[in-house]
Amino acid sequence: MGVFKVDVRIAKPGRRPRWVRIPQVMVDSGAELSRLPEADLRSAGIEVFKKDQLFVMANGQYVTRNVGMALLEAGEFKTVDEVVFARPGDLKLLGARTLEGFNAVVDPQKKKLVAAGPMPAAGFRPDRGGRP
Repeated sequence: MGVFKVDVRIAKPGRRPRWVRIPQVMVDSGAELSRLPEADLRSAGIEVFKKDQLFVMANGQYVTRNVGMALLEAGEFKTVDEVVFARPGDLKLLGARTLEGFNAVVDPQKKKLVAAGPMPAAGFRPDRGGRP
């Protein structure tokens, strides 16, 4: 598929978010959660709410990392998602759950995120103009 990176902005969910820009975050649809530098997450005021969660890396190694909740933005895309507090040496990754929250897919030829289109919804009746 090819590797590409995007600039991401993060903030703590709340009334007056303090946005922090993180350049060159690798888009990795094979990773479940996004992983961003701990210093940037803390600078944005994001707090740990899951401590020492166990993860298995692509090479089979097990590691523990903290997890928090963040507002994430990449270009036109925005969502709220769990993020892993990356330690020095960890890759900065934008994971599959964040991409789903963005309602975005990877365009492998253009190496960019594109809108996935309308989100599926249950309980709508076309014969009633979309009303349940």
